[in-house]
Amino acid sequence: MGLGTLLFGWPLMPVYAVVKLGELLRDQVERELHDPAVVRRRLEEVEQARAAGRISEEEEERAVEEILQGMVGW
Repeated sequence: MGLGTLLFGWPLMPVYAVVKLGELLRDQVERELHDPAVVRRRLEEVEQARAAGRISEEEEERAVEEILQGMVGW
């Protein structure tokens, strides 16, 4: 890092940090949306909720569709 960058860039460091944090959060969300284990667990939770009678068949279908759409990025 040069002296010019240090002198003129330091006021923008908080902005760079926020941008970097946003990128890290985006990457984590994308990993979780596309992780087969997470998707499987969410589908199992929906199935268990249906079996326990907490949601209707239509709600189950909607939830499964949302989970699968999130996985493939539609």
